[in-house]
Amino acid sequence: MLRTMLFYLAGASWAKHAAMNFAPIRRTAQRFVAGETLEDALTATRRLNENGLLVTLDHLGESVNDEVHARQAADAYLELLDAIAAHGLQASVSLKLTHLGLDIREALCVENLRRIVQRARERGTHVTIDMESSAYTEATLRVFRTVRQDFDNVGTVIQAYLYRSEEDMRALAAEGAFVRLCKGAYNEPPDRAFPDKSDVDANFVRLAQLYLSEEARAAGAFLAIATHDERIIDTLKAYIREHHVPQDAFEFQMLYGIRPRLQMRLRDEGYTVRIYVGYGTEWYPFFMRRLAERPANVGFVLKHIFRS
Repeated sequence: MLRTMLFYLAGASWAKHAAMNFAPIRRTAQRFVAGETLEDALTATRRLNENGLLVTLDHLGESVNDEVHARQAADAYLELLDAIAAHGLQASVSLKLTHLGLDIREALCVENLRRIVQRARERGTHVTIDMESSAYTEATLRVFRTVRQDFDNVGTVIQAYLYRSEEDMRALAAEGAFVRLCKGAYNEPPDRAFPDKSDVDANFVRLAQLYLSEEARAAGAFLAIATHDERIIDTLKAYIREHHVPQDAFEFQMLYGIRPRLQMRLRDEGYTVRIYVGYGTEWYPFFMRRLAERPANVGFVLKHIFRS
């Protein structure tokens, strides 16, 4: 029930307005969001790089419904990519297609995405297309495949809680695609997604092993394992050792501010670890979904509010 309420609040405009103007919540959100400016993002990235961690930067935003703001979002990513290169940072970028105008026109979204992926290729880095709710899964994969026809530095995300994901992963493995596998961070109905956490966890492991298989690797598939779940991580580490999966076939990805000790431990064990760093003024939906993913974080928020 708490997760359902948090998902509702993530999309409620009145709650967003209230939260973004409530100083204690803004301060608390800094645990999960690097800041509101590009400079904040670069500072956080530099610090993580110095600690031996790679980064993927997300200029937070979604559900844009006018063309001007969609093009402005693309321009912001071009600026971000230029800044990553100018500062010599080890970072890629992640983005949401509804931030680039998918809800307006798919052609507009593709145009904006091409601009970003082209600049990323010029700057020697990579773009990952985040997956949004299941209402966008088919369109997201279609846009990804359209752009990937001309660019090899673009990847996408698959969510383990969706029933359709095994079929999608098999197809993407055959295509040799870059995939970030995550559990999923939206409130999905039981006819589309596994309702029980244990089933999601089991599917995550199954899909990851599929993508780490010798057959997938031979096709050029690369897997970003995006989880903070130590049991899943330990299971996949054992699979990697047993099947002699090379280090250049995968990496671990985790969210900024979550399980930093685990991040460092994996780094110390010799694994590539990339941290997902969100920044920007549109941090509220991202922040609320982090709470919904792990409702125990609500206690952290309340503690800091009452301390303020």
